Amino acid sequence: MISFTSIALICALRLAGFAGAAPAAIAQVPAPAVVPQVPAPAANPVGTGVIDAAAESGYWLANIKRQGTVAYGDSGFKVFRNVKDYGAKGDGATDDTAAINRAISDGNRCGKGCDSSTVTPALVYFPPGTYVVSKPIIQYYYTQLVGDATSLPVIKASAAFAGMAVIDADPYNDDGSNWFTNQNNFFRQIRNFVIDLTGMPPTAGAGIHWQVAQATSLQNIRFEMIQGGADNRQQGIFMDNGSGGFMGDLTFNGGNYGAFLGSQQFTTRNVTFNNCNTAIFMNWNWGWTLKGVTVNNCKVGLDMANGSPSQTGAGINQTVGSVLLMDSKFTGVQVGVNTSYSADSVPISGGSLYLDNVDFGGASVAVQRNTGEQILAGGAVVQSWAQGSIYKSGATNSGRQDNGVTLEPPNKPAGLLASDGSVFARSKPQYEGVPASAFVSVKSQGAKGDGVTDDTAAIQAAMNAITDGQILYFDHGAYIITDTVKVPNNIKITGEILPLILASGAKFADENNLVPVFQVGEAGQTGAVEMSDLIFGTAGNAPGATLMQWNLNGKAGDNGLWDVHFRVGGYAGTKLQSDTCSKSPQSDRSTPNPACIGAGLLFHATQSASAILENTWFWVADHELDLGDHNQIDIFNGRGVLLESQNPMWLYGTSSEHNVLYNYQLNKAKCVFMGLIQTETPYYQSNPTALVPFKAQTAINDPMFSDCTDNSCKKSWGLRIVDSEDVLVYGAGLYSFFENYAQTCVSGQDCQTNMVAIEGTSSNVHLFTLSTKASVNMVTNYVGGGGPGNNKAVNSVQDIDNRSNFCATLALWTL
Repeated sequence: MISFTSIALICALRLAGFAGAAPAAIAQVPAPAVVPQVPAPAANPVGTGVIDAAAESGYWLANIKRQGTVAYGDSGFKVFRNVKDYGAKGDGATDDTAAINRAISDGNRCGKGCDSSTVTPALVYFPPGTYVVSKPIIQYYYTQLVGDATSLPVIKASAAFAGMAVIDADPYNDDGSNWFTNQNNFFRQIRNFVIDLTGMPPTAGAGIHWQVAQATSLQNIRFEMIQGGADNRQQGIFMDNGSGGFMGDLTFNGGNYGAFLGSQQFTTRNVTFNNCNTAIFMNWNWGWTLKGVTVNNCKVGLDMANGSPSQTGAGINQTVGSVLLMDSKFTGVQVGVNTSYSADSVPISGGSLYLDNVDFGGASVAVQRNTGEQILAGGAVVQSWAQGSIYKSGATNSGRQDNGVTLEPPNKPAGLLASDGSVFARSKPQYEGVPASAFVSVKSQGAKGDGVTDDTAAIQAAMNAITDGQILYFDHGAYIITDTVKVPNNIKITGEILPLILASGAKFADENNLVPVFQVGEAGQTGAVEMSDLIFGTAGNAPGATLMQWNLNGKAGDNGLWDVHFRVGGYAGTKLQSDTCSKSPQSDRSTPNPACIGAGLLFHATQSASAILENTWFWVADHELDLGDHNQIDIFNGRGVLLESQNPMWLYGTSSEHNVLYNYQLNKAKCVFMGLIQTETPYYQSNPTALVPFKAQTAINDPMFSDCTDNSCKKSWGLRIVDSEDVLVYGAGLYSFFENYAQTCVSGQDCQTNMVAIEGTSSNVHLFTLSTKASVNMVTNYVGGGGPGNNKAVNSVQDIDNRSNFCATLALWTL
């Protein structure tokens, strides 16, 4: 996310204004043969089939015993709410707007006038039914809107609906400001719904206004819109700003735009568009990874040609930084991708595009320039194709700008792939077919979750007692852990709207002896562990803590984290807040306050590990979430994500921010897929530098910064790849916004010297649509230049040669 003082940067780019930008013209081409309409997923009939309000659901979420409480706020606060308990009928006739909004807002929650709060979380459940609304459903901060997964509830906009969208995650005030700071609009979910706009006039209507940041997700939603018509203005998703994020498992039927998208960076997976005028309109971004996009019977699949004529009269001022499209299929489509990239694009790398395993067999034109010129013909599968800056290590043509070129496909390890040749993925489990009786509450097993009691023994006992077919359930609360919890090698764990698991005590005090808080399996062990909807952090300083160590291997998809976040400092219960750790740029921080040191390492995948991480945010807080000042804070956390795994790892939509030594490091790792990853360098560096306060540990190959001659070089690595092979990075946004909280370096693009390191014996490394901000060198290649502690750069790729709309962007760097 971007701090409050960085908002001026966004405004300078007029990003908010992009929402009203007119799409670039799309030249018409003959339409291919229309394919049969793809059936919509089974669910309640839209606007018909009324469900009895008294009918009970078999979905476990509706029926388990509710024991969730807020540990560091009002213990009587109601965490779980059923909209029918607040008067919603779901009968397809009654206007349920007021009742639904009461269910969301009840309890003095964080809405208008509240920037953030972690102590008023609400899980708002919708039983099966059809809920008619005439005004927006307003999603407050830290809210999950969850429909019944076994029979999707319908939210149907009435003919008289008035407002920006059926669900609004960040409403606008009359003066044009928002309720929430878009870059800090965290901790939201919407899942398991049908959103129906077909009762509205075709000239109006949006399903979800999704202006959000990290730790947010949309899942299992179907958007029903009017199909066809010259006056059709409906859109399923409207995103005008933000810093995310992840969404997946979505279907869009009809509408002018299926999804109108604009955010700093995002990952979108498994989305289907049927009979839209334009499936995806990319309004602006710094980087976006799209995987598993299916487009049927749409005029245009992806329109990323937004921009305006440059003041020089040559090319287009690009509002889109880059798009990566992979493992996708177009059928009955006139234009697959509409782009305005050209040799005279402004800036030079704006509008970069990479295509990987995209089936344009049902598209008349695969890629077209906004002028109507065909760049790439349809009718075939495109394995590897790019527009933008292309760097091949050791190649004579490295560093060229290319207007569109077919490339040799990357060597993808078989272990990363599904049976159809796409990169493997698995959606977050929701346990639709599991009865409520199978869920075992940790509170029922003796854990308190009160933020005070040591729950280590109770949680360990509950895990050890789980039998086949049962799922361990963390009721909302804060669970103090003082020793390693050993997670068995076959267990499913889920939480109630992100309960806190907080490391504390002497066991985690020695920075030179990293001890796992949750240890998943033993070294070399095989099994199946999945976790969802949890938060890991610390209660006070824990410099010797590894918040999670993953040892377990198994079949593809057996192991993973979904919507599991790592959040250190800046919120109630952590003791690492603005009253103790407020920023102090004028101070000498060469000896930081020990009370403001977080953990040693957030996540460690050891040599035997294999897992999927989807929508996982590794965040060291840069500002306060709960105390009224919301000030920037200094928290010193050693390391972000360390991958040493020799088995497949898949990272979808992950972020790692503000860690001292590095945000992501791959050390002797093999077979890794990452897309899209996002990082930020700590705002206080280089006061102190990355050499303070944590000492480099050779056992885990910490960076030594031995080749640095100035402090600008001694800053946290965004991504460091050491002695690793078969690494596929499919989208990255790695940012540096400050020098000791000053931002003059942003316009100079020199807040730090290096951002990405490739070191040692690394091989078969591919970086696609990489964007960096204010790092002089985008990629520094040390391969062949010496080992750890004696590095000598062989070559580097520089920001100045690859300017994009805000960042610097590469379509491809490959070793």
